[in-house]
Amino acid sequence: MELREVEGICRELAEDIRSLVRPRLGMKASRSMEGRGASGDSTFSIDEDAERLLEERLRGHPRLAFFSEDRGLVGEEEAEWVLVVDPIDGTRPAAAGLEACCVSVAAAPLSGGGRESATLGDVVYGLIVELKNDARFEARRGGGVEMYLEGKRKEIVIHPHHDLSTLFWTLGFRGRPALPTVLVLEELIDTSSVDGGLFDLGSATFCITRLLTGQLDAYVDVGDRMLREVPQLEEMFLRVGHGHPLNNSSYDLAAAALIAREAGLAISDAFGGPLEDYPLLRSGRAGQLSCVAAVSPGLHAAILESIDRGMGRMRAHYGW
Repeated sequence: MELREVEGICRELAEDIRSLVRPRLGMKASRSMEGRGASGDSTFSIDEDAERLLEERLRGHPRLAFFSEDRGLVGEEEAEWVLVVDPIDGTRPAAAGLEACCVSVAAAPLSGGGRESATLGDVVYGLIVELKNDARFEARRGGGVEMYLEGKRKEIVIHPHHDLSTLFWTLGFRGRPALPTVLVLEELIDTSSVDGGLFDLGSATFCITRLLTGQLDAYVDVGDRMLREVPQLEEMFLRVGHGHPLNNSSYDLAAAALIAREAGLAISDAFGGPLEDYPLLRSGRAGQLSCVAAVSPGLHAAILESIDRGMGRMRAHYGW
């Protein structure tokens, strides 16, 4: 199966999911709980319907496996490709009828049967389609990014930014314990509070693509770094996550990371290391990762330095 054929399936899948979900945006019934997925996160009714559609659409493609938040890895042994899919990245904004919700689809070859060894660096195609708006972001490794807004192709708009005091940025907060997270990010929050702006939009893919539209300067998620570096936080993460540590996973970032890289953004984990080394097809704690994305390398470095200081501040607060 050639990449072009896989790309076509990805586009059709994303459009089918959007057609299903868009009429339900903002409906009270979309918030009803259906249980918990393979990740441990809450599965809302709107999630379950989208995941079921994903299964139905890919059932007739034995050469395609898929990996999603609620289903985990599904597919035949002879599968040649795997699609890493978050049918609704931004379930809570979708249930509230807000615009910060997307379909995220990434494709990676499974040559040599390397399911266990697959990493984000194996992703060769990424697609993000907004559910409420007619917007699409599409990237091929080594081939750049295409951005469509209101159905029309637009030029990528990345405005270099260096001043933390005027930073417009967003963070990953769902499932992270509030006090230690704010202690780590206190400096960034306070510095940008008046002359800049901080937003919690509830969707990593929507947030990162705002850097391409020129609306935001950075996306910051420190949850996985906090838990890796300070394991004493695990009890707090489990309490907030109802028994599960919840952070970003590959299905949240596989497409967005490729799109960001191809667009020329500075992107890494919250330690400053490459996202490409993280596992692609693991659920739960083993598949989690942090992320810092910024419109320029200098800004990216300044944010990482602030996070380093914040980690020390958080450990000092708890005596760790």
